[in-house]
Amino acid sequence: MAFAVVLIILIVASVIFHFVSPWWFTPLASNWGPIDDILIITLVITAVVFVALGLFMVYCIIRYRHTGGHRAHYEPENKKLEWWLSGVTSVGIIAMLAPGLAVYSDFVHPPANATQIEVVGQQWRWSFRYPGGDGQLGTADALNITDDNPFGLNPEDPHSQDDILVQGSELHLPIDQPVKFVMRSKDVLHNFYVPQFRAKLDLVPGLVSSFWVTPTKAGEFEILCAELCGIGHYNMRAKVIVESPGQFQSWLSKQSTFSRSLTRDSTVGLIEQGQQLAESRGCLACHSVDGSPSLAPTWKDLYGKQEQLADGTQITVDDNYLKESILAPNAKMVAGYPPVMVAYQFSEQQLQAMIAYTKSLSTRPGDDGQPATREEP
Repeated sequence: MAFAVVLIILIVASVIFHFVSPWWFTPLASNWGPIDDILIITLVITAVVFVALGLFMVYCIIRYRHTGGHRAHYEPENKKLEWWLSGVTSVGIIAMLAPGLAVYSDFVHPPANATQIEVVGQQWRWSFRYPGGDGQLGTADALNITDDNPFGLNPEDPHSQDDILVQGSELHLPIDQPVKFVMRSKDVLHNFYVPQFRAKLDLVPGLVSSFWVTPTKAGEFEILCAELCGIGHYNMRAKVIVESPGQFQSWLSKQSTFSRSLTRDSTVGLIEQGQQLAESRGCLACHSVDGSPSLAPTWKDLYGKQEQLADGTQITVDDNYLKESILAPNAKMVAGYPPVMVAYQFSEQQLQAMIAYTKSLSTRPGDDGQPATREEP
């Protein structure tokens, strides 16, 4: 009897928790309300089964409890009961799967007027590519990826030249216009997830995956990686900004194209080159530039700082230390941080650019005794 009482309390508490729980859907901001409907259908079916089985167990415990002198009747099979169980179970599974398959078919087949936007994942950051004036994304290949071409675009493809490259942490979208996300990974398995869009899909190395969405609510929403992709997985975040078509076009017109990126190193200063390198090589996924804590030491006011190392010694962050930290990151580990950084193969010019960018983020004096300042290109 005690077990029957426990089961009744568990059933009642579970039902009450469902209605009073704060863990519920985030506000919907896209056209994928049908995904919410699917989840609710699944929840209702599984809840009915849970309550029915629980109450049946309570009934059996009470009705057939041991009262002394009675033995359970042995029945090797009951075909009628088996048919009922098989039929009810099949109906329940069909009711859960059929709506999901229908919605998933819509999910991966975008309308003809959907704009293609590429999403590129890598440890531990997001990058985005928009079509240029021709309205088409150029071809890309992992074999083409270099420091100057982090997206791996084909420089011989005329459709690639006006493609707009965004290596920051913001994805801008026009409101009420369908967008097809074309997604690929440069290293390991990732998952592009915007909770308010009800949209998520894996990025599989070597494959291109896609889905579409129509943003229906202006605002800022967080992009997450929903697939464990390494120690910096928790920090693989970005923002999607949904705005009016006019605001979107104004922002888009200020972004750099692929053809412009091929010549920008000759037209910008070392600091800008260093910032571009830090963004394209994923450095900012672990190192913050505003002083906020992260997986690795912040670059804010880092240059000239006295760092406590894991072996108990102290060291001044200067040019030589920064070079060594890039080329051999585990040689002198800062206390309190895990040894997760990989060694980078940078040219001397790239090293100087990274050092210049780090200096620009510090108010401590540089080698000349003056505060580090941001140079003009």
